[in-house]
Amino acid sequence: MDLEFGRSPQRDSWKTTMLLAYQSLGVVYGDLSISPLYVFKSTFAEDIQHSDTNEEIFGVLSFVFWTLTLIPLIKYVSIVLRADDNGEGGTFALYSLICRHANVSLLPNRQIADEELSTYKLERNPETADKTRVKVWLEKHKNLHTALLVMVLIGTCMVIGDGVLTPAISVFSAVSGLEFSLSKQHHEYAVIPITCVILAFLFALQHFGTHRVGFIFAPIVLAWLLCMSALGLYNIIYWNPHVYQALNPYYMFKFLKKTRKYGWMSLGGILLCMTGSEAMFADLGHFSYSAIQLAFTALVYPALILAYMGQAAYLSKHHDFYSNSQVGFYIAVPDKVRWPVLVLAILASVVGSQAIISGTFSIINQSQSLSCFPRVKVVHTSEKIHGQIYIPEINWLLMILCIAVTVGFRDTKHMGNASGLAVITVMLVTTFLTSLVIMVCWHKPPLVALGFLLFFGSIEALYFSASLIKFLEGAWLPILLALILMAVMLVWHFTTIKKYEFDLQNKVTLEWLLALGDKLGMVRVPGIGLVYTDLTSGVPANFSRFVTNLPAFHNVLVLVCVKSVPVPYVFPKERYLVGRVGPPGHRSYRCIVRYGYRDVHQDVDSFETELIESLARFIKLDASYRCSEASEQQLEEWEPGLSVIGSNPLRDQASYDLQDSVQHSAASVEMMAPADSPCGTGLELEAHANSAKQVRFFIDSLVASPEADKHVTEELEALSAAREAGTAFILGHSHVQCKPGSSVVKKLTVVGYNFLRRNCRGPDVVLRVPPASLLEVGMVYVL
Repeated sequence: MDLEFGRSPQRDSWKTTMLLAYQSLGVVYGDLSISPLYVFKSTFAEDIQHSDTNEEIFGVLSFVFWTLTLIPLIKYVSIVLRADDNGEGGTFALYSLICRHANVSLLPNRQIADEELSTYKLERNPETADKTRVKVWLEKHKNLHTALLVMVLIGTCMVIGDGVLTPAISVFSAVSGLEFSLSKQHHEYAVIPITCVILAFLFALQHFGTHRVGFIFAPIVLAWLLCMSALGLYNIIYWNPHVYQALNPYYMFKFLKKTRKYGWMSLGGILLCMTGSEAMFADLGHFSYSAIQLAFTALVYPALILAYMGQAAYLSKHHDFYSNSQVGFYIAVPDKVRWPVLVLAILASVVGSQAIISGTFSIINQSQSLSCFPRVKVVHTSEKIHGQIYIPEINWLLMILCIAVTVGFRDTKHMGNASGLAVITVMLVTTFLTSLVIMVCWHKPPLVALGFLLFFGSIEALYFSASLIKFLEGAWLPILLALILMAVMLVWHFTTIKKYEFDLQNKVTLEWLLALGDKLGMVRVPGIGLVYTDLTSGVPANFSRFVTNLPAFHNVLVLVCVKSVPVPYVFPKERYLVGRVGPPGHRSYRCIVRYGYRDVHQDVDSFETELIESLARFIKLDASYRCSEASEQQLEEWEPGLSVIGSNPLRDQASYDLQDSVQHSAASVEMMAPADSPCGTGLELEAHANSAKQVRFFIDSLVASPEADKHVTEELEALSAAREAGTAFILGHSHVQCKPGSSVVKKLTVVGYNFLRRNCRGPDVVLRVPPASLLEVGMVYVL
């Protein structure tokens, strides 16, 4: 298994699948496994009463059983998990799939060269695939592109909101078991402080990373699932062996017939039984489809059903409760084992909370890669395991909000109403996006996608309506959080796109750059200048402003564009696109650095080293390419001084532009060692144009000319000397203004963007630029 870049596409052995299924218990199923702590308690909180007829408890059990069967088991395990993006899952994976199969992406600086990435694979060749009416309709209307992105952002906002609510309700529900061991007076003053202390401790440990304590997560969840199963079997056998009859769907209709409106409102508590189902899909990249499927069907699903049946069996024989708050998990736990179960429940709730916290970090990092979230500092907590990240600002904000929710609501009812709305909204977004994937990516008939959407969408819409009716009883919180987050994301995304358009309109021509050397007073200083820009062609306006105020630039100039592509990750050998800006003697280059939405940016040392190596490799390959066209003469030997990064028998790859703009054509160059090469280095060049034709050349390592060798040596020596002199990172420091006569909405958007820009991390932190080497150029954007 490749720990850094996802799972291998090869089929896992049964031993590996078993191991991954065991490990997935602690990462994927922590949230789902602790739902029995609060489902019945939330359902019977106010809307319905537990009566002697048992029609309510049996009806709720029937709803829980069929909800778990239809949504997590059939929808997610059987269908949605198959809609993976190179083994990755989640809302952004679905959006990425749709964007690659249909031209609906709003990301700027898209290039044809991006389609040559290994992870940019399609189920069918786009040239031979039939364009369905839905696909044509989506691509034709630009408003639908925006609507699709807004839907993805709504799901993202609700996941972040769930990151606030799930830790609060999970830990609070686990700690509330103290009510059976303490007096009512002591219980009221103990549960809230203990919950807050546990939450503060949980968030304080985040900067260490989950890999340090992750090895104990799976045993805790496994022990908890076995504990619930044992308690469920005990209660079924001891109290009511005939409780299985309540699995009949007839009890659902009987329940609704008796309770009517209040029964429908109680569905807001029942839907909490599938809390955490989305994690099966979101965490797919850490494991495999077969492992997650095995763990759920063989252990998690049966354990949950037994747990709910056991609670219902106990409650069917007990009706004398002084309040409905006692209709919960702990009432069915025998007194002799209540304390061990309480401790195990608290540990399981912490594990479940950890999973959603890590997922929140991950989805914010993905939002940032789509230019939909203000810049935040992302810390990679593990050197071996890709994707384990920590975001300090978000961590402490989540902690404050979690504690505020706990102290403010103080009961499971309001927390459950809030959490339920967030959960069901994410599921509705997933259902809609999956239906698009079925049509656009899987090329299934529209009726199949419509059937999927109507069947699962109607079930989830029923639960959504029941949650929305609880607006004044806690459901307002996720809506408020979503509105705030949506405003932040849309303001940031809109202004970022407008800034890119401004840069595109005000870029400087190549002729202007080449004429700089002839200007009186313009000097080239030692070192390498890395000019960061969002443009993939032309010379950015911030560089022209730089040389206008300071008439000097570095001996080696590199225009660096760090961009995101709609794939989960980009392999290191395919990360860099390198090309020239001007003739070889000008020593100016363009480097486009591509990251996927799950990639974490490199630290500056490794990035600078790889960038210089890519430039050196490009110089050699470019010289060989030029030489192969100009001359057929061969040298007697390959000069060893030309090999800056050394001869490598391993396969490597670099990509570069045939023109200044790679939007029209691209080429990829592969280095490999043929068996008959004495020096161990050969070159194979493959050019990809817009057409379907591919032209291949094989250039032996000895094909060169003395004149070419001289130029290559001089260029590599200049690059080496510039590296020794030091590297300067030139970034634009932007301020956005509105044009006179702009609308009020646009003015508010610009004010909001400037506020966010001043109060979030700068681009130097996100790009990991050392402060000592930073040069900022002031830029005013008039939008």
